[in-house]
Amino acid sequence: MDHRRDRVATAAFAAGAVLAGANAVGVRFCLRELDPLWSAALRFGAAALVLACVMALLRIPRPRGRALAGAALYGLLNFGVTFALLYHALVHIHAGLVQTLLALVPLATLLLAVAQRQERLRATAALGTLCAGAGVAVISRAPLQGSVPPLALLATLGGVLSLAEAAVLVQRLPAVHPVAMNAVGMGTGAVALFAGSAAAGDHWAAPERPATWWALAYLVVAGSVLTFVCYLLVIQHWGAARAAYTFVMAPVVAILASARLDGEPLTPSLLLGTPIVLAGVYLGALRRPRPAPEAPVRPPEGRPPRSA
Repeated sequence: MDHRRDRVATAAFAAGAVLAGANAVGVRFCLRELDPLWSAALRFGAAALVLACVMALLRIPRPRGRALAGAALYGLLNFGVTFALLYHALVHIHAGLVQTLLALVPLATLLLAVAQRQERLRATAALGTLCAGAGVAVISRAPLQGSVPPLALLATLGGVLSLAEAAVLVQRLPAVHPVAMNAVGMGTGAVALFAGSAAAGDHWAAPERPATWWALAYLVVAGSVLTFVCYLLVIQHWGAARAAYTFVMAPVVAILASARLDGEPLTPSLLLGTPIVLAGVYLGALRRPRPAPEAPVRPPEGRPPRSA
């Protein structure tokens, strides 16, 4: 059973990393036409409706009581606060730099989980985080050399902390089916984003360009529904700190997708940094710790040990 659960978690981890990595390209296309909070609200509002339909088809029970309140709190933090900050940052900062800073999510998650006594600080996890972060820094070396607006940088770092805390929080909440958790969470986040969009005076209008519609459709189905269902599955099987390595893999996928869809060149820094990222992800997330050796059983005083 443990091996089966581990295979499920590994598959969900790989799928979530690939789908999350392409999100940056989709967001970039949307922000060429739509205001940031309005774009995020459309994305998660539509995704919540899709998940509600999936719940009805599969007859997944709705969370109630404390479980419902926990799912709403998770959604407010993971989708409302996090993506309000990240969408604002993406207006002013290149997507490569935002994805680079999101590589801090595993370190932030690990430290928050340790501070809240959910996990222990393992040497391999710390080493994997540093290694993966170094690889992402090599990949995104060019964006890091440019000037960065301070408020946009603070917004990105705030999004990192919000995303990390949401992953830690979900392990303390009552167990809820991942589809139901995300349906309630994205619905709550969408309400908060719509309210923020109205307060910011965003222009509420449907997209006109086909590219924006395609990007929004991807963000709803793959980038939101599938990505965060996979993410919650990994959290439930592996814990928050290891699941957060999804966001370390995302920059590699984002640059590859951008090269394919947006004409960005594959630079030598990508070819050098990718193996470093993969090594860090293996150390921090995929490498299973060795079991502690069992202490030998000492015979009682005065009795010889049993022969094999």
